[in-house]
Amino acid sequence: MAEAASGRTEEEFQDLLRRLELALEASQIGVWQHNIKDEELLWDPQMHKLYGTGRQDRKVSSDVWLKALHPEDVEEALSDFQAALGERGFYNSQFRVVLPGGEVRHLRSRAHFYEGPDGAPSFIGAEWDVTADVLLNRELSSQKAIAEARAVALEQSRARIEHAADHDYLTGLPNRRYFDRRLAELRKDNAGQTLAVLHIDLDGFKEINDKWGHAAGDATLQSAAARISGAITANDIVARVGGDEFVAVLANVGSAEKLEAIADDILSRLRREVRFGNEMLRIGASVGVASSRADRAGNLLAESDVALFQAKKLGRNRVEFFTPQLQSDLHTERQLADELRLAPVLRQIEPFYQIQVDARSRHIVGLEALARWRHPEKGLLNPAAFLKVADEYGLTAEIDAAVLKRALADRAAWVSQGIAPPRIAVNISGRRLADPNLIEGLQALEIPRQAIAFELVETIFLDDPDDRVLANIDAIKEMGIDIEIDDFGSGHASLIGLVKLKPKRLKIDRQLVTAITVSDEQRRLVGSIVEIARTLNVEVIAEGVETEEHACILAEVGCDELQGYAIGYPSSESDTAALLKSARTSGKNRSSAGGGGRTTGSARRRSERS
Repeated sequence: MAEAASGRTEEEFQDLLRRLELALEASQIGVWQHNIKDEELLWDPQMHKLYGTGRQDRKVSSDVWLKALHPEDVEEALSDFQAALGERGFYNSQFRVVLPGGEVRHLRSRAHFYEGPDGAPSFIGAEWDVTADVLLNRELSSQKAIAEARAVALEQSRARIEHAADHDYLTGLPNRRYFDRRLAELRKDNAGQTLAVLHIDLDGFKEINDKWGHAAGDATLQSAAARISGAITANDIVARVGGDEFVAVLANVGSAEKLEAIADDILSRLRREVRFGNEMLRIGASVGVASSRADRAGNLLAESDVALFQAKKLGRNRVEFFTPQLQSDLHTERQLADELRLAPVLRQIEPFYQIQVDARSRHIVGLEALARWRHPEKGLLNPAAFLKVADEYGLTAEIDAAVLKRALADRAAWVSQGIAPPRIAVNISGRRLADPNLIEGLQALEIPRQAIAFELVETIFLDDPDDRVLANIDAIKEMGIDIEIDDFGSGHASLIGLVKLKPKRLKIDRQLVTAITVSDEQRRLVGSIVEIARTLNVEVIAEGVETEEHACILAEVGCDELQGYAIGYPSSESDTAALLKSARTSGKNRSSAGGGGRTTGSARRRSERS
């Protein structure tokens, strides 16, 4: 019976061994034993498969293992084994082996220290192929690194987008969006203290762009940004808020004198020339300044803009500070501009006429139409009350057009009354001359030939008129409309421009005419202008004729026509019609208004000047 039990136990043991072998084979786990004393390895068949030896030997030399190790892993694998041996404990290592065919596999090896019945030390362990796990982990690590890199790139991209949204691409300065947000923060953070806003606009920037190109303009803006930034502290802010506009915000500057010194320093820095290649570019700046306590600084930007407008209005290249009175004056001016914008539409702009006479016969040969504004509340306004505002707000072209239409209507009325009116001179601004639709608009008016002359009041462009202006002037001449140059000799028109333009007439500026009665030099100068005009076949009108003595001298030096208070004052349409009718019926075209002109003071002359 004992033998039967022993037989069952043996069968069970053998069955267990078979199952274990099958499990090891299925799991591809190799079992090994390393006998330390004789440096002998015992491998099962699966170990030979893992190392690709093609053998079945139970006993294997340790050199087989060592030679199979990847050269880069030998040192670490031996170190792991020696550490486990030294501690007579658990062995855990992972290494690469190079199979006979050159394939590299990753193996995991684990073992326990064991002493046999005779006390012989050894390690009994197992190994299995973890190549798939290593490659998977490597791929996961790679994907994680890629994901992290993408996250970093996305954050950097977001930061760049945010920076681009808040900064000017050219100068690197904050833009208007950032400025508005930062100003609101400064108001909150500095409650009870002071803030100042400096609104800076470059003077002459358009000319640099037009003459030297956009690259020069970019260099100028970059230089201006650096110079403004250099004039303020690191705690202050400077932003580019427009094409050539910058704004600086200063916190707790201190005294008004210190604020003014900073503004003057910025202005001084911007006046320095900018190097562009071999050229030195010259610019300037206008600066508007506004300051207040931070908790009351809601309108600082608007107030600094008002001060900037004043700086430009007073001639540019200067610093102006905001005051409540300045705000009030600007409001009044803008209200006047709004009313003036509607005046041509409401037919409130009308011409008054000043006669022009032949210098010798004193016969009326022309009229100059001078704008007047019949304001519904303020009455009849002379040009001094509104032309400056019209110029600043870009309304001169509309006023010129309104005067021309009313003058043509008056002329038609005179003709219907049997009056043969002389030519009528009407102002035309440089802006209107550059209008591409000008000629089409004039043709629609059906202007009789030689009925109208255009006075160019903005003659500074004569030095270098553009092609559009020259083309329009040629077309105007083709329509039978004369071209006259106003204020010749005042420093605007050049002889080159005069030759290029070829006007019908020029008017000698009143400043040259006034002194001819007391200055031989002025008399010779006027005579020289007359000689130049004759050489170019251009007629000469002398304006500002205020006495009979002026009239005689001007006729003597060769002027063709005379205009001024000694000849006649600007008059309404009805008074002018009566004068023309009287001259026709009496056969005497000589003005009788000279006496009044000789006794009129300078204040009245200035108020009547168109």
